[in-house]
Amino acid sequence: MNFFKGWFKRKPTNSLNGSGYRFMMGGSTSGKKVNERSAMQMTAVYACVRILSESIASLPVHLYQYESEGNKAKAVKHPLYRILHDEPNPEMTSFVFRETLMTHLLLWGNAYAQIIRNGKGEIIGLYPLMPNRMTVDRDSNGQIIYQYQMQDSDAHTGKSGSVTLRPSEVLHVPGLGFDGLVGYSPIAMAKNAIGLSIATEEYGAKFFANGATPGGILEFPGTVKNPESIRESWNKGFSGNNAHKVAILEEGMKYTPISISPEQAQFLETRKFQIDEIARIFRVPPHMVGDLEKSSFSNIEQQSLEFVKYTLEPWIIRWEQSLNRALLTEKEKPDYFVKFNVDGLLRGDYQSRMNGYAIARQNGWMSANDIRSLEQLDLIPDELGGDLYLINGNMTKLQDAGIFANKENNNEEVLEVEEPDGGKRSDPGKNPIPERHHR
Repeated sequence: MNFFKGWFKRKPTNSLNGSGYRFMMGGSTSGKKVNERSAMQMTAVYACVRILSESIASLPVHLYQYESEGNKAKAVKHPLYRILHDEPNPEMTSFVFRETLMTHLLLWGNAYAQIIRNGKGEIIGLYPLMPNRMTVDRDSNGQIIYQYQMQDSDAHTGKSGSVTLRPSEVLHVPGLGFDGLVGYSPIAMAKNAIGLSIATEEYGAKFFANGATPGGILEFPGTVKNPESIRESWNKGFSGNNAHKVAILEEGMKYTPISISPEQAQFLETRKFQIDEIARIFRVPPHMVGDLEKSSFSNIEQQSLEFVKYTLEPWIIRWEQSLNRALLTEKEKPDYFVKFNVDGLLRGDYQSRMNGYAIARQNGWMSANDIRSLEQLDLIPDELGGDLYLINGNMTKLQDAGIFANKENNNEEVLEVEEPDGGKRSDPGKNPIPERHHR
């Protein structure tokens, strides 16, 4: 029993501060130092982080309240609604706040924000915290605590040095991790791939900085008395800003290049592969980072929908559950929930939307006003039928097929047929047309 008691009081290890995982940051096998800031200098990393952070930040986020019969409505009167939807603090908008935290989540594997409450316990503000200054630990009772290192650039709080925050004071969105408490940096996990990209980019920059003829041999038929002077004179005249100038060789001197071309070294192919590698790390479709080789007009829309389903949706669920857990009280959780609206990203082209609306309208699960709301159009007044739900009249349940025909047969009235001589006939089985007399 004591074994399990000690196990559940184990200390969570932060992705950056944990001594057991220090090997993940720093130098890579390519010899280049990789950290969050150096990785962001790579265009592919910057593009992936920007795409994901801006996508999450641009989604409308609302606080909903459950109503009777399973319906839900926006809880616009709740104090938390305005903080999430409009302005989490006086210094930034909801877009900037979520974009910042999503960037932290993608680079460091964790996103933190301090929760500011008033005397009633209501949330009045959310402020982002830098993940590289946060340490997750446990106190003597086994409870999780957050230790944050303050700096002069932080908002004035009257505190300095290390500040200990309780879980109720921190909004923590963890990424993929080993213990479920803290996430690990994708940059650290893929440092070798990113380091290779940095090395390849630096090689290309140095190649073109040295001109189109980098490295070679100057052959002289006689004895060179001062080779350093000749080398310096050549580099000064035909490298750097003087590259591509016409070289004039005297006294039988001959220049022989010895370095291979970028094509022979598959330089461009290596750079392209590393872009795909980085896009794979963040699960971003290549066409969204500028690689359109395998994209066309017929499949690019499907790739965009898959981006929403397989890339954004896991992040959205991670955000929603973290917001619900940290910002709602135990009393509020059964009645309120936070939800991101992804309908705008799943709308498709105009023709596809109209066809979908037509099916929904004809089968009765959307009204005209429901459709107009999604298209940002003015609503039709109720007296003109804007809120009516219509169905196609030629559809019925399978067990009711033929019921109307049976009713008609059972309730059919037998009409008396008047004979030509004025008499009446009530036998329905007899032909009402008089028989011809045979001569």
